[in-house]
Amino acid sequence: MARLKLLAKILRFRLGHATSKSEKAETRKDVEEELVREAIEVSRKRATQRLVFKDYRVVESYPLNPPWAYARILENVKTGEKLYYVDEVPLSEAEQKIYKNIMRILYWEIKPPPSNVDPQEYFVREAKRIVIEYRLKLGRTPGITWSKILYYVVRDVAGFGPIDPLMRDPHIEDISCNGLGRPIYVWHRRYEYIPTNIVFEDEEELDSLVVKLVHMAGKHISVAFPVVDAILPGGHRLAATYKKEVSTSGSTFTIRKFREDPITIVDMLRGGVIDPLVGAYLWLLVEHKMAGMIMGVTGAGKTSTLNALATLLRPNLKVVTIEDTPELRLPLKNWVQLVARPSYGIGAEKIGEITLFDLVKISLRYRPDIIIVGEVRGEEAYVLFQAMATGHGGMTTLHAEHIDAAVKRLTSPPMNIPPSYIPLMRFALLIRRVIMESEEGPRVVRRVTHVWEIVDYNNYRLIVEWDPRKDEHILKHSESTLLREIMESKGKDWDWVEEELGRRAVILQYMLAKGIRYYKDVAAIVYKYYSQPHSMYTEARNYLASRGMRPADTIV
Repeated sequence: MARLKLLAKILRFRLGHATSKSEKAETRKDVEEELVREAIEVSRKRATQRLVFKDYRVVESYPLNPPWAYARILENVKTGEKLYYVDEVPLSEAEQKIYKNIMRILYWEIKPPPSNVDPQEYFVREAKRIVIEYRLKLGRTPGITWSKILYYVVRDVAGFGPIDPLMRDPHIEDISCNGLGRPIYVWHRRYEYIPTNIVFEDEEELDSLVVKLVHMAGKHISVAFPVVDAILPGGHRLAATYKKEVSTSGSTFTIRKFREDPITIVDMLRGGVIDPLVGAYLWLLVEHKMAGMIMGVTGAGKTSTLNALATLLRPNLKVVTIEDTPELRLPLKNWVQLVARPSYGIGAEKIGEITLFDLVKISLRYRPDIIIVGEVRGEEAYVLFQAMATGHGGMTTLHAEHIDAAVKRLTSPPMNIPPSYIPLMRFALLIRRVIMESEEGPRVVRRVTHVWEIVDYNNYRLIVEWDPRKDEHILKHSESTLLREIMESKGKDWDWVEEELGRRAVILQYMLAKGIRYYKDVAAIVYKYYSQPHSMYTEARNYLASRGMRPADTIV
């Protein structure tokens, strides 16, 4: 009955009988409600749908944009190979025709968004408006799911097109398209690099997507300028090439996804990356402005670890961060975030370029307590070490697999750090991706495997070591020269050091037990400990005792 009334209203609308604005608005509202009902019906059908994939078994499934898009992790029953399957509800032939007509109308009708309006919201609103108007003008169309058409229109106008479901997956860190006819690969937190079922077979479609992505980043790409490094909306990093100018397989792109909700030290504890005592040790070093270097290979989790440690800084410190791409998210109020700018010139001339070296130099004018450089690769490392020599705290990341390799990189061109400057970097932390056996089979996890204190050039003291057989961290805090230095600077004894390690480990245990992991919430607990250490520690210990948990201060 309700559907017959809606059809009658649509007929009146098409014949021009719905003359009042209120009646027209009411008819549009009814169509919007119909779209919602359609989506609910699709969701109900998908919930009861039984999926069968030839030669594959479903390992894991979860929604990306329900009810239209789901992720299915498949495993080949013969080879054991994994496949990331984007399961989208397909458009029928009739729906594809309507979709193309609507996209054509959008192309001609849509106007640039006003300056004070969010572009994404504007395009979504305009796409929805045109789909509803097209639905009203077309009238009754059996077999057409308009809510599905709206999903594809919004996906392609305001979203990331065919890769939009991948951009919505919080488990994906990296999306790589290696060219025409090749599957898109994703870096999944549980399965590392695995291929997807998304393959671009049409050269024009792939080129169009690359151009769209580059335009979303506010940049230009063409045959004349075939390489782009840019930042997409949401902070995702895009690297792209156009056609076959620099890539033999056609246009390519890689998207390094940015986490709006960064990994915190509580996430590291939950994942076994560190344990509470190691976390307490690192917390003490960071609080007392001990300069640190985080090492590892690409994708090991260096930047995430850097961000997690920076969250432990005292709230009254002034921090300047310097990055190629703005990835750090700090809860500090007195924080200046500086980002390098590439050249917009042609050839050898670097017109308008602002390098990390330039930013590290200018950062000293800001009178920072801590300078954090996202990654050192060149001459900016020398300026950072000079800053640490004048009393500034510092943290950075470096591509290296061992302290010896890191020091060799630092003392060689283009960084050229004098060996006498190496001990200015007080500690070095190594994080690795390792394969652990589990009931579900091998899985990739991250572990802080070593922490060295740098006593002098070629003199490194191993304070933290990870035992892969027991999956346990061993903290040799009694051998720490930095803890003794902190103890002496505060006029305390060694008992105070052990008590402080235990108390902070209890605070970390408390946040883990209560599920406090959002970076601003973690910072609030850390700040409370700085201002009210005894009451915060007592609250945390009592909470653990009430849950029958053993506080970490009993095992220091």
